[in-house]
Amino acid sequence: MSNDDDTYKDPELAINRVYTRRGDDGGTSLTGGQQVSKSDSRIEAYGTVDELNATIGAARQTILDEYSDDPKFRDLDETLLRVQHELFNLGSILATLPEDVGEQMPRVTERDVEVLEESIDTYNEDLPELRSFVLPGGSRLNAELHRARTICRRAERRAVELTEAADTPIDEHALSYLNRLGDALFVWARWAAVQPDDHSEVHWDPNLSSSGTDDTDA
Repeated sequence: MSNDDDTYKDPELAINRVYTRRGDDGGTSLTGGQQVSKSDSRIEAYGTVDELNATIGAARQTILDEYSDDPKFRDLDETLLRVQHELFNLGSILATLPEDVGEQMPRVTERDVEVLEESIDTYNEDLPELRSFVLPGGSRLNAELHRARTICRRAERRAVELTEAADTPIDEHALSYLNRLGDALFVWARWAAVQPDDHSEVHWDPNLSSSGTDDTDA
């Protein structure tokens, strides 16, 4: 495909070897070639986005294993696949210093945020009113999407830390995308739990703790 019709340039990669030994001293390089520590806040930010991407991949595999014949879940799978591509775009821009960002460099945009909001509204229409916090569980897919949600919130925190570090601004839509994606993962997890023939949501009950109910006589 020609790049003339593409918003972003295609990746320019040639991965011939899995190991290079160049990171054995605890360092790595950004997109622009700058050498930084693997503990750098920028590396931590896009590394957490990568972890989130892998977790969403596990959720998609659960859909394939357990719900492949259900068109509603196929729609969710397509949504999650789009998010995986967007997370790679986000990782690309996080791995690049502002002065090295090119016009066709992949990134998340305001439109990506809007589409997440549209998905939240659509899936939320099928959900009962929420009157308690929910616990992860009830189905494997629900638990995996909740796990993705918590990792997304950690990625958001890491991105905020990056913005607060000296001289390290990030792309203007990165934070709003992660914030909205955390909301979307919560809604998708709830939706996955309440579908017909599946388990129901698990609601938080503080009195189910060991100390929550006192059966002793006053």
